[in-house]
Amino acid sequence: MTKRPYTDPQAARTGDRLRIAMIGTRGVPAAYGGFETAVEEIGRRLASRGHGVTVYCRSQHHAATRRDYLGMTLVQLPALHLKAVETLSHTALSVAHAAMHRRPDAAFVFNAANAPFVAMLRMRHIPTTVHVDGLEWMRGKWGAGGRHYYRWAEQVSVRQADALISDAQGIVDYYSHEFRVPTELLTYGTKILTNTPTDRLVELGLGAGAYHLVVARFEPENHVDVILEGYRRSGARLPLVVVGSAPYAENHTNRIMRLAAPDDRIHMLGGIWDQDQLDQLYAHAATYLHGHSVGGTNPSLLRAMGAGTAVIAWDVVFNRDVLGASGAFFADAQGVATLIDDAELSPHRTAEVAVALQGRARSLYNWDAVTDGYEGLARRLAAGYSTHGLSSGRRRESAWAETDELYSPASTAVIGRLS
Repeated sequence: MTKRPYTDPQAARTGDRLRIAMIGTRGVPAAYGGFETAVEEIGRRLASRGHGVTVYCRSQHHAATRRDYLGMTLVQLPALHLKAVETLSHTALSVAHAAMHRRPDAAFVFNAANAPFVAMLRMRHIPTTVHVDGLEWMRGKWGAGGRHYYRWAEQVSVRQADALISDAQGIVDYYSHEFRVPTELLTYGTKILTNTPTDRLVELGLGAGAYHLVVARFEPENHVDVILEGYRRSGARLPLVVVGSAPYAENHTNRIMRLAAPDDRIHMLGGIWDQDQLDQLYAHAATYLHGHSVGGTNPSLLRAMGAGTAVIAWDVVFNRDVLGASGAFFADAQGVATLIDDAELSPHRTAEVAVALQGRARSLYNWDAVTDGYEGLARRLAAGYSTHGLSSGRRRESAWAETDELYSPASTAVIGRLS
């Protein structure tokens, strides 16, 4: 007999206070990536609704002495500061803490890499959801061993978790195709910026509407190098401002710096963690160039939309789903050059696109609505909902090739849409 997920509709609607654990990120206050921003925005709203929210943070985090933040309880734990094990070492300690202390009613584990620790939570009868993120095994920063691990971790997520969260329809399609398992489609939200000041731009020698912007980690799948090559081919009058760095990608970073060096129109700012200054950079850019290709719905892309900025994006299903009909897409350096030139030649059209994208962000990417989804899922989990056992965790094909490429025959229909 096919197992069916259980849920008690009445329990899912109850107003009872829940204890919710959020595990697997660097923690809050958010200062690094999309997961951290999601935890902060969702966690603070859940706390304001009366739930007890515990966020597990890395003690190396910039606010490591804090024990509470915006109504959330923070648990500070260490991690090994090594690329391959930093996330896993911290999650292992976090899961052990959650399992040994007061049992939460539901746990949200972020990043499929952390799936091997879900079994410990389930042994303590803690209903657990894994937010699987994007197709991490496609990221160029991982060697063959890392990519194999992420492929395996996807299967563990399917086998062990009570539910899966995807932040993009393309990821929902991927798990449905590969594993025949449903996932909860819960995207991100974004701030809608209006009347944004410009004082922090002056510090950088920039003027409103007088530059193009890139904000990205320097990793191959984010295509910062392609954007730089394309910009150099363009006839752009406005400078290109690049915000970003990569702590574990020295060779790729060096390539990016070599591409930027000969062109004095390119301004390399490094990492910027001041969120007010970043808001001003997003809000006053002529265009935002987005090269991300494998991460699902990307918070940086949403941030540009919420700031009211026209977007030029890598042509991949995730970005098309987010931007809709107002997106401009490139697949190579020449495409970047053409779209930058077009944006500068038609500033009124560029401004119209910016307005349309901000309207789309306002209607589709709202943190309150996202929190509704997380709260509803937490209530269903606490009431007994689970997809555990709906799938064996095996892919459609019995095996996948032991090669660096790692594309299984069964997945080509879906992955072909992503690259």
